[in-house]
Amino acid sequence: MSALTGFRVLDLSRILAGPWCSQILADLGAEVIKIEKPFQGDDTRIWGPPFLKNDNGQDTGESAYYLSTNRGKHSVAIDMATAEGQALIKKMVLESDVLIENYKAGSLKKYGLDYESLSQINPKLVYCSITGFGQKGPRAAEPGYDFIIQGMGGMMSVTGERDDLPGGGPQKAGLAFADLTTGLYAAIAIQAALLSRVTTGEGQHIDMALLDTQVASLSVLAMNYLTSAKVPGRFGNAHANIVPYQVFKAQEGEFIIACGNDQQFKALCESIGLPELCKDPKFEKNKGRVTHREEISAILQQHFMTQPAQAWVERIHAVKVPVGMINNLQQTLEEEQVVFREMVVNMQHPLRSDYVSIGSPIKLSKTPVQYVKTPPYLGEDTDSILDRFLTPTELQDLKDKKVVQQG
Repeated sequence: MSALTGFRVLDLSRILAGPWCSQILADLGAEVIKIEKPFQGDDTRIWGPPFLKNDNGQDTGESAYYLSTNRGKHSVAIDMATAEGQALIKKMVLESDVLIENYKAGSLKKYGLDYESLSQINPKLVYCSITGFGQKGPRAAEPGYDFIIQGMGGMMSVTGERDDLPGGGPQKAGLAFADLTTGLYAAIAIQAALLSRVTTGEGQHIDMALLDTQVASLSVLAMNYLTSAKVPGRFGNAHANIVPYQVFKAQEGEFIIACGNDQQFKALCESIGLPELCKDPKFEKNKGRVTHREEISAILQQHFMTQPAQAWVERIHAVKVPVGMINNLQQTLEEEQVVFREMVVNMQHPLRSDYVSIGSPIKLSKTPVQYVKTPPYLGEDTDSILDRFLTPTELQDLKDKKVVQQG
């Protein structure tokens, strides 16, 4: 038994934000039925290379991008642009708890698959819409892409090196930050709506926007602005409010120090052989270190170039000041804590016997995440799922009309 066992989710979403949300729900035990377009499927299926290779070393056509966000789901290929496909989805809605979609605002109304239409046939349905700009507002009709949202939503204005330094300028995050955080918020909202349904007996419409989520995620930087009326700038790998909290270069590598308080700064100075630094009135308190950021950073940087990065990390770690090397992905996944926490999992894939995947970070003591199903190939579960809703004759008729596709 998993935390969401017994809940059924119809996932009409594609690309990233919606599928990321539904993968979280699948990890928690919900039955997630991924509705895909026949003979095409989720757009990300072809977003490669790299593609998964089978046991013979041949490309399977399953992209790493698609695999990263569709674990635990059932793929059912239904053409919802047809009247028969729409009727079938409505039949499935009658026996579902949640529907997730990320089409442009209002575009599913012509199919009768919008919230107003579906809530009439299933008032308990929790319907989650994910768009770039929300269901209402002057930009609601526009498509939303993560890159654009990172720019519009302020993320890029505070990410990247300062303009006066080499390589300075706005920079997007290395991952689709707005998509991923919107998926997380959507999963939280869906579970909240399901809890609310317990007491009210009614479902509701969840309106998630990438731009809203990006603005909310500005968190402390937004409050810095609202408190001071000073527009935050970019600090590269430094911190706007804490010093030293940044990357330093050393012999044979770079490393991070995250000094969160004055006591840690004192311990840092003593561990690296600069005990006099924490006694300087300019640097003793964090306020002074922020004010004299350039000076203190230059002193530390010059000192750290005298030894290898790993040596500094070991000395600083010994006094319990947060410190760490900058790992590449291979080093990250081989890090002993990552391995111990089972963040890389082995699963049985129909196309690859030694399939590995990134695990879920959710650790529940009584209803743990169970990895029971790899990302499905297109239409893999069409027959097994639709057998619940159609007679064999009805199912074969829809196959003949190419309304549905069996993988």
